Amino acid sequence: MTDIVRKDSNERLSRIVIHGDTVYVAGVTSSAEGGIVAQTRDVLAKIDGYLARADTDKTRLLSVQIWLKDIERDFAGMNQVWAEWAPADALPTRATCEARLASPDLLVEIIVTAARRPG
Repeated sequence: MTDIVRKDSNERLSRIVIHGDTVYVAGVTSSAEGGIVAQTRDVLAKIDGYLARADTDKTRLLSVQIWLKDIERDFAGMNQVWAEWAPADALPTRATCEARLASPDLLVEIIVTAARRPG
């Protein structure tokens, strides 16, 4: 048995990598149309699904990287959705930066690292 598990792999990346008790989820973007609120909700819902596939959830988040197309315009809207989604008693470390994303329609990309559930 290997000590590294890779899920949803393709020619460029693995969507989920599990090493020991740590889960890494590759950058997640939105397939939803709309502004930053709609795209952030879509991304966080996808992250919930990926974490579930790795036997963990958002209460086990360790670190989050958030990339915004336009931080000045979209930071408040993203943060509004984040505050609704993130567990107040289990907040991870977090960084938010502005970046040129892979498509002009993308407004947000989020990368997460989490601990697996014990047992």
